[in-house]
Amino acid sequence: MNIQAVEIVREAKAAHAFAGCRLCGSRLRHTLVDLGMSPPCENFLRADQLDQMEAYYPLNVLVCDTCYLVQLKEYMSPESIFSEYAYFSSYSASWVAHAKAYCEAMAKRLDLGGHSLAVELASNDGYLLQHFLPLGVPVLGVEPAANVARAAIEKGVPTRVDFFGVRLARQMVAEGLRADLITGNNVLAQVPDLNDFVAGMKILLKPEGVVTLEFPHIERLMAENQFDTIYHEHFSYFSLLTINLMAARHGLRLIDVEELPTHGGSLRVYLTHENSSRPVGERVGRLLDLEKRHGLTDMATYASFGHKAQRAKHDLLAFLIAAKNEGKKVCGYGAPGKGNTLLNYCAIGTDFLDFTVDRNPYKHGRFTPGMHIPIRPVEAIDHAKPDYILILPWNLKAEIVEQMHHVSAWNAKFVVPIPFVTVIDPSELPR
Repeated sequence: MNIQAVEIVREAKAAHAFAGCRLCGSRLRHTLVDLGMSPPCENFLRADQLDQMEAYYPLNVLVCDTCYLVQLKEYMSPESIFSEYAYFSSYSASWVAHAKAYCEAMAKRLDLGGHSLAVELASNDGYLLQHFLPLGVPVLGVEPAANVARAAIEKGVPTRVDFFGVRLARQMVAEGLRADLITGNNVLAQVPDLNDFVAGMKILLKPEGVVTLEFPHIERLMAENQFDTIYHEHFSYFSLLTINLMAARHGLRLIDVEELPTHGGSLRVYLTHENSSRPVGERVGRLLDLEKRHGLTDMATYASFGHKAQRAKHDLLAFLIAAKNEGKKVCGYGAPGKGNTLLNYCAIGTDFLDFTVDRNPYKHGRFTPGMHIPIRPVEAIDHAKPDYILILPWNLKAEIVEQMHHVSAWNAKFVVPIPFVTVIDPSELPR
């Protein structure tokens, strides 16, 4: 990196260090982890783009000592990220099953029916709302990526192509729309203007309506060393402490929380209007107390995380170097956003991974950002017969190992990089 580039990076980090918290506006003075420079994780490249310059931005993550929001600076606009998006939720069978179970449970819990309206924010390809249709619950999706929204509409899920916030919420209310249920699964992290987004939900929500939000839990991210879930498209990372403060800022009330296994450990929170008659469940106070005992109000807890990320990097590189020195063939499984953070932070290119595969046809024939690893259909593994398969979407490892159990026929093994390197021999697993 030349002197001018170093100065640009230093200036960007300095500006970030003195930026205000995107939730409460307090000065940001504490660092969670610095993962260096990385390209946007969903910018998968065509072959004709490989010789062009790529944009790299800092992955320097800060913590607010007032509201405990963990956050990145907004290096990229939502429009540049989500106008056309490479992630289709329906390619994960376990995630679709998770969504179906949620819809059935919420329809029963809230007594949803033909008189109701369920709205999902960042509704992707209709993976969730489609399950309300057989239950007779009217739905509406809001999805900014036109290419993904088209897939939802083709499934019969009404979808608006737009970004959600106060502007759109007021427009929807003016059209006579109010929501009994507002769902946001893994969208809160992708919203740079949190206050506008949450204020919009309050406007759209009926007086006794409920908002549910799912997001990776920062406590689990730190405990399980999930540093690769940090990327530019994720602007914020949440504890229940932060959610409680965020809700109160906007006249909402936190009434329940569930701890989920998805994405390495997530929370599903339930919000209502502050004057709603719905009671607060005991799980709220219990988890708030647990977070405090785990040090989430102590900046020293966050400061210790960087060392764990460095150790995971060293362990993975040591494993791959040893495997390649032994002449082993290694490929990847999956091309998720988290995988690109891992590959770029660890500088893992085609000298370590011959290729990776993905179930999403959109990515086939393209290359991962930064490291330029070719992405092929899943069947490429059967042709190449690698010795090791590095699972990049490690949160789906059980699903992937089950789907790919047949690789044991040539003694292939799976490698899971997070929290630290683990090797799985499928031949030793029961069927």
